[in-house]
Amino acid sequence: MNIDMIRAAATRLDGHARRTPLLSSPFLDAIAGKPVFVKAECLQHTGSFKFRGGWSALSGLPEERRKNGVIAFSSGNHAQGVAYAAALHGVSAVIIMPADAPKLKIENTRALGAEVVLYDRATEDRDAIGARLAAERGLTLIKPYDEPLVIAGQGTTGLEIAAQAADLGVHEAEVLVCCGGGGLTSGIALALAAEAPGFKVRPCEPEGFDDVTRSLATGKIERNAELTGSLCDAIITPQPGDITFPIMAEHCGAGIVVREEEALRAMAQAFQRLKIVIEPGGAVGLAAALFHADKTDAPAVIAVATGGNVDEPVFQKALATLG
Repeated sequence: MNIDMIRAAATRLDGHARRTPLLSSPFLDAIAGKPVFVKAECLQHTGSFKFRGGWSALSGLPEERRKNGVIAFSSGNHAQGVAYAAALHGVSAVIIMPADAPKLKIENTRALGAEVVLYDRATEDRDAIGARLAAERGLTLIKPYDEPLVIAGQGTTGLEIAAQAADLGVHEAEVLVCCGGGGLTSGIALALAAEAPGFKVRPCEPEGFDDVTRSLATGKIERNAELTGSLCDAIITPQPGDITFPIMAEHCGAGIVVREEEALRAMAQAFQRLKIVIEPGGAVGLAAALFHADKTDAPAVIAVATGGNVDEPVFQKALATLG
């Protein structure tokens, strides 16, 4: 993985992905005690940054492989990103999703034309299911994070952050990224190392599912004890990727762990102050910015709001924190 791959992905994404805004509010600054900027990837196609990686992977495949169709596994955002990218390329997509994924994500993935295969994430191995179906049908597997073409696509978020922050006169900041397997985090870290060396990426995770934070602390890949049981389903993965972890170990600062209740409060603040909708997993970075600012050293923080695909009952629970 290198910056040239990310720049090539940006060229392929030009005219297809949205250049999402970098938002701010004095009310959020007051909570954090320093300037807070929010990269609103919840406004990306399919409601999350995952469209970037999906399009990058599909457009980067040789035509002979792409025409046979693709397969992916995801709790919902990668599913929708790949499904939509496949539809735009006119090829079929099979998506393996956990049965406990939010209903909205499952329905949206099907509505985008993909075949959805459900599995029990506590008892079944999605990798094994994916490998079997790929072999049986001749499909190309597009991994959710440990795939260079996907990481390159996600890294284009970092290129945009660097350019947008420079336009605002921000040249030193910590970039707080909601982190699952590390595709977005490692991609942004590579992009910023090249384009904005005054920025430091910090992975952010929900309490109880902090495999990346622990891995960075010990210097080796650590696994989560559980694979389900959090509202932050979008960023629950078994462990960091074999490709993503070395990148994060080289370019990222220490992880920040937030409570589920803090993610809900961040969702409410984003709605009230920025007028955007974020899902729990997509709000973890903002939660770190607002409620753990004492763990950051830079004069400003940039939180990536990674996704906005939330079911209504969960969003109502978040809004209830406003009192």
